[in-house]
Amino acid sequence: MNASDEPYEAGPVAALRRIAFLLERAREDTYKVKAFRGAAATILPLPAEDVARAVEAGTLTDLPGIGASSGKVIAAAVRGQVPERLARLEAEHAGPLTDGGAALRAALRGDCHSHSDWSDGGSPIEEMAMTAIELGHEYLVLTDHSPRLKVARGLSAERLQRQLGVVDAVNEHLGGGADGGGAGGEPGFTLLKGIEVDILDDGSLDQSEEMLDRLDLRVASVHSKLAMDAGAMTRRMIGAVRQRHTNVLGHCTGRLVTGGRGTRQQSSFDARAVFEACAENDVAVEINSRPERRDPPFALLALARDAGCVFSIDSDAHAPGQLDFLQLGCERAEDAGIDADRIVNTWPRQRLLEWARK
Repeated sequence: MNASDEPYEAGPVAALRRIAFLLERAREDTYKVKAFRGAAATILPLPAEDVARAVEAGTLTDLPGIGASSGKVIAAAVRGQVPERLARLEAEHAGPLTDGGAALRAALRGDCHSHSDWSDGGSPIEEMAMTAIELGHEYLVLTDHSPRLKVARGLSAERLQRQLGVVDAVNEHLGGGADGGGAGGEPGFTLLKGIEVDILDDGSLDQSEEMLDRLDLRVASVHSKLAMDAGAMTRRMIGAVRQRHTNVLGHCTGRLVTGGRGTRQQSSFDARAVFEACAENDVAVEINSRPERRDPPFALLALARDAGCVFSIDSDAHAPGQLDFLQLGCERAEDAGIDADRIVNTWPRQRLLEWARK
């Protein structure tokens, strides 16, 4: 197929990034995404005239990380045409992910749960931040995993400390910072320092007190022994909720309802007791937007609502395109009749930070 005859002015890097975003949003295979993000990384530092010369000479695929498919996209974009692959993906995957949740999605200011390639995410921190900006976020909390989750390359205290320096550098580059100040006094965008910290068997958290103190926000989640006895799981979760560092209880049931990892039954625990502990300790219950999680299920979501909990609607994104999953969680929150002011990521950044520092 030939490239579209429509004019295209965004350039080849933008075309490659958009293709990768749409593939991630559609939960396509990772290897497809990497081909386009890798090609974008290859040509990003090159002068535009060098890329154009390679297109005309037919030598694009001599460059590392550029194959036949990404080469076609680059060639079309350089010639000012909409790449056919991009046009097809826009038609197939650019529409709304769901019918509901639009009003609440418009009220969200950020996302409190995301992963980078420092743990089990697929993209660099900078790419996650740039995509969050493009989606209109005022903030994104970077919450890579804690050390016990070795399968996800969880961060030791030393690696987390290095990551915090990278976050500072990204914010400096973007003109943001801890107060969110941008150029000219505008709110700007801030990448916030966080963690998805494992809840250990006894309810303690899988990271040092010192490092947890240095973070803006902490999501605490159970990732192991999900089938443990209901009484023990209840004590474990309440113990974590009572920890002074815990801000958000992540994907509380641990269930999987669809997707490449198969399905998994939800954990058994006294949900009323856990949610009452969340309300008493001002810990948000996460509404996890991942299509394969949809956690908590509706009955538990309603129970948390009636217990007086606050909530955090999170993408749990492991790739930039997945940051757009938020509307799926918004639809579920609207169906449950949860007021927007009870959702912490509708709050201005400073209010969120003050709440998280409780």
